[in-house]
Amino acid sequence: MSNPVRVSVLGVTGSIGVSALDVITACAPDGPQFEVVALTANTRVDELAKAAIKARAEVAVIADPSLYAQLKSALANTGVEAAAGEAAMIEAAERPADRLVAAIVGIAGLPATLAAVRKGTTIALANKESLVCAGPLLIREAQRTGARLLPTDSEHNAIFQVLDRPERVEKLILTASGGPFRKASLAEMAAATPEQARAHPNWAMGPKISIDCATMMNKGLELIEAAYLFGLPESQIDILVHPQSIIHSLVSYDDGSTLAQLSMPDMRTPISYALAWPERMALPGLERLDLAKIGRLDFEPPDEQRFPALKLARRAVSAGAGAPIVLNGANEIAVAAFLQRRIGFLTIAQVAGEVLDAYLEDLPSAKEPESFEAVFELDRVVRQRTLEKLRLAA
Repeated sequence: MSNPVRVSVLGVTGSIGVSALDVITACAPDGPQFEVVALTANTRVDELAKAAIKARAEVAVIADPSLYAQLKSALANTGVEAAAGEAAMIEAAERPADRLVAAIVGIAGLPATLAAVRKGTTIALANKESLVCAGPLLIREAQRTGARLLPTDSEHNAIFQVLDRPERVEKLILTASGGPFRKASLAEMAAATPEQARAHPNWAMGPKISIDCATMMNKGLELIEAAYLFGLPESQIDILVHPQSIIHSLVSYDDGSTLAQLSMPDMRTPISYALAWPERMALPGLERLDLAKIGRLDFEPPDEQRFPALKLARRAVSAGAGAPIVLNGANEIAVAAFLQRRIGFLTIAQVAGEVLDAYLEDLPSAKEPESFEAVFELDRVVRQRTLEKLRLAA
């Protein structure tokens, strides 16, 4: 039997992290076996402790240092080390591992992901904001250290699975379910509550990404991520609404062939591929795709009038010079305000667009961030400006 695969999971209590831990702890006897190195979470201390005990992790880290005593107590006499705080999160990411699942939501996931990249670790990257905000820098750093970035978002993982001749690609096609408001009117969207916006028809996700799916900002961020990951301009990346979420993405080649990856909408499939790559691993308990039972697959172009986030993302990645950082930061603040019921649903994209417009007006004086410190500083400034805009509008 081959040596166990050493795995760490950053953000183990989120939807991606939970799925990753399920794959790791319920793997088939004849497949790869895993040893869990480090598990991290933001504030869900009880869930983190239970996961760490179940997985027999070496260390569990809670980002909020005020919860250290609670975590330490929960892990007493289990053999799992407890740690807390930003420095401990970085140390956990730096521990030797064969795979690190980067699943922390938002730009908050970038520091730990960067720490693992600098150690040359192979990253199962589900934290799209790390690439959206620091794509060129992160890719160069990975090339320098020999780290490998394995796409783990379902759409990018699907492309990764069928992308065998990159030089012959005409376009990439990212599919989108359309979210809970695919057929809603603007009036219905304007009146939408956080509960309605979080009710995704196909996927079970956390609050922030669920809202991003409802505005389709998630697909816009995925477009930016795909441009960096696969080295293509946004003009060669299409978005196609596919309500069933069975085809996760497609690659069109210059010989007229279009290849697609299909599976049930379950994140355990792309996660398992990233964990076992370049092999595949069996997932015995997973529902299998039955096309006869499904009966039909539907497709339609996205409505960019009702979902302006898609145009914003194209503008940001085309402009470069830090514009994707601006869009991401403004969106994160606006989504938080919507979840707090301080702004309406349609105001999310409106605010993000206004902040991006203001930045693009000054673009001649802007330049591509040349360091990770510059990325974090621009993100800080954008968040502050967005908060000020929301206070003035209140």
